[in-house]
Amino acid sequence: MSARLPRQSSRPLRRLLALLAAGVALSACVSTTSTRNDTASAIGLQGSKTELKTSSDQTSKDKRASIRMQLAIGYYQEGNYTVALDEIKQAIAIDPEIADAYSVRALIYTSMGEMVLAEENYQRAMRLAPLNPDLNNNYGSFLCQTERYAAAMAQFDIALKNPRYQSPVKAMVNAGGCAIRQKNFDAAERYLLDALRFEPDLMPINAGLARVYYERRDYVRAGNYINRVKAVAKPEALPADVLWLAVRVERKLGNKDSETSLVTQLRRRHPGSPEFAAFQRGAFDE
Repeated sequence: MSARLPRQSSRPLRRLLALLAAGVALSACVSTTSTRNDTASAIGLQGSKTELKTSSDQTSKDKRASIRMQLAIGYYQEGNYTVALDEIKQAIAIDPEIADAYSVRALIYTSMGEMVLAEENYQRAMRLAPLNPDLNNNYGSFLCQTERYAAAMAQFDIALKNPRYQSPVKAMVNAGGCAIRQKNFDAAERYLLDALRFEPDLMPINAGLARVYYERRDYVRAGNYINRVKAVAKPEALPADVLWLAVRVERKLGNKDSETSLVTQLRRRHPGSPEFAAFQRGAFDE
């Protein structure tokens, strides 16, 4: 039986997967050959004329493994972790060299609170594809979640330095969020402003910048980004941490009506959350 670490909430992970960190999972649906190992990628980065594999190069085995991957991802997103693990097991049985399969299995184990098994699978994925930027991003998110911040930031930076990375905003936002966890608000601002240039209407970017400026006590700028959050997402769709941040920003700015409306949403949508408990305690400055 595997060692089981204290269970962590799966809500932020699923939300991250839906918004930002699904790159590994979704890329696996397109092509499993592209991440079988990093030899071709490393050669390509050095200017070789070697052709890179694409989805049209998939063999019958590749396609069968890819189908299992897609099924696993679907079950994972539905929260059916046991069936998702079984599908991943079958994908790996078809081809044990698919790096994405181990990364997706790591995501599943993380949601289940099986952090030791998640670590083992990320390590296996990284051995197979150490320069795959989607893997670097996802492993970086895991390292940050487990408070290995320096290693996490290194993985994000590896992803961002890869000229073939098709989704750099994911790593920028994750790096910004990880920097916030470390209270390194200067670094968080840099990453998030870089992301903003690509995706100015993405809610997590604007919420992250609002948090940065709130922590710096620059409440006017924080309020500007909260307004952008409210412009791109309905209050009832916001997660508890963003609603609570918005409540505190509006309180600092003296916007009573907006504060009251946001508190109502927090109470209605997230009554059992730590954020609502903080509101009830009056812990506005914690």
